[in-house]
Amino acid sequence: DHLDKPKTTVYDHLETLSELEFVVATADGTYEIGPRFLDFGGYARNRMKIYQVGKPEIRDLAMSTGEQTNILIEEHGRGVYLYTFKGEDAVQLDTYAGLHVPLQTTALGKAILSRLPRSRVEAIVDRHGMPAITENTITERDELLEELETIRERGYATDEGERVEGMRCIAAPITDSNDSPIGAISVSGPKNRIRDERFYEEIPNKVLRAANVIEVNITFS
Repeated sequence: DHLDKPKTTVYDHLETLSELEFVVATADGTYEIGPRFLDFGGYARNRMKIYQVGKPEIRDLAMSTGEQTNILIEEHGRGVYLYTFKGEDAVQLDTYAGLHVPLQTTALGKAILSRLPRSRVEAIVDRHGMPAITENTITERDELLEELETIRERGYATDEGERVEGMRCIAAPITDSNDSPIGAISVSGPKNRIRDERFYEEIPNKVLRAANVIEVNITFS
């Protein structure tokens, strides 16, 4: 119904995809995405230096904070989670490797946007808009541009329940030798735990240190 195609045509496509192991037929007559997609996604991710270098640092960051840590990249104007790791006290979130999100809805995405030329930021907003995920999501262009300037000056971005209500996030961009963003890393946790000095100093300092280590290792590895 969604594609406005005959059932027989759709069935032929699904059977082909099933033979190639991209989809799996279920007992109730529906189809699900098959695990073969992991071959392609895993191969693409493993080739990325930010993943290779960032993975151990992200794990250490999760262990030292007890919260969830993340790596995000920008692709085609959207954020893509590359890797997540849960610390001992981390809460269950909907994030997973491969999840796509609007960049302006997360600290990770805003950290990346802060290192892009304004023309590129404007082009991303023109293409994808600024959808509201929660009541705290930034949906006005001028407000976003103003916050990106603050992030550039401060060195890290924050997220006050802008994609997931009740959660806070601190993120730092990962840049190459030309100061172009290749991704961002973050720590996420409930606002009742990430507050006061922990929100304004402790975790930002840890995130910035981890980002610096990743950047150095990317440059010289």
